[in-house]
Amino acid sequence: MLRPRIIPCLLIQDGGLVKTVKFKDPKYVGDPINAVKIFNEKEADELIVIDIDATVNNVEPNYQQIAKLAAECRMPLCYGGGIRTAEQAKRIIALGVEKVAISSAALENPGLITQIAEEIGSQSVVVVLDHKSRLLSKSSDVWTHNGTRNTKRSVLDVALEVEKLGAGEIVINSIDNDGRMKGYDIDLALKLREAVHIPITVLGGGGSLEDMRSVVAACGVVGVAAGSFFVFKGSYRAVLISYPSAHQKDELIYSALRTQ
Repeated sequence: MLRPRIIPCLLIQDGGLVKTVKFKDPKYVGDPINAVKIFNEKEADELIVIDIDATVNNVEPNYQQIAKLAAECRMPLCYGGGIRTAEQAKRIIALGVEKVAISSAALENPGLITQIAEEIGSQSVVVVLDHKSRLLSKSSDVWTHNGTRNTKRSVLDVALEVEKLGAGEIVINSIDNDGRMKGYDIDLALKLREAVHIPITVLGGGGSLEDMRSVVAACGVVGVAAGSFFVFKGSYRAVLISYPSAHQKDELIYSALRTQ
């Protein structure tokens, strides 16, 4: 039986674990391998790891680091950053990664989604849609290259397109909410859940278990991802890796789905 997933999202820059606010001012928070070890112990549902500089700097994925992460990770691992070809995606999957995430390359070359899906299967192809609200509008545009380039296309339009092209999952990531820990864009998440038929994961703004419960209560069986919430503690944002206990997670999911 499918159930909602609670997913830590780790950002990597220059080999280190960082966190951003609205995609800016990355703050170093530690060694990603150590973080993976902790999430193993806490039995996280899944893990998303994104190299935030690979695409911007036009460099290949760091296969050596990916191999180390995959070898350490005891949960399903999704890796993104710098993937521009089906061959690269296939190589990453061969290292022990369950899913590859693509963003900028998928928007620039939509056919890449189909090519990768044919090589590794749709279930392993995740398209990340970083989005920002339009001024004086309830719509959100998809942005690429770490939120520096506006595609001027709506999230829902792009989501429907990538689903047709063979994506197996969509992650929507709010640039406006990134790192602020003030709650998710639930309105957009609900619209997306109603528009597509593939799994979705909501990222950007998670600051409490109640924020996560609200997403599941509104959207049902989806992934709920967060970065800052799992690596910071308290108002001074001290670095402390955390994850809900099995009891907390079960209670969150049960109470949320009961309201459906």
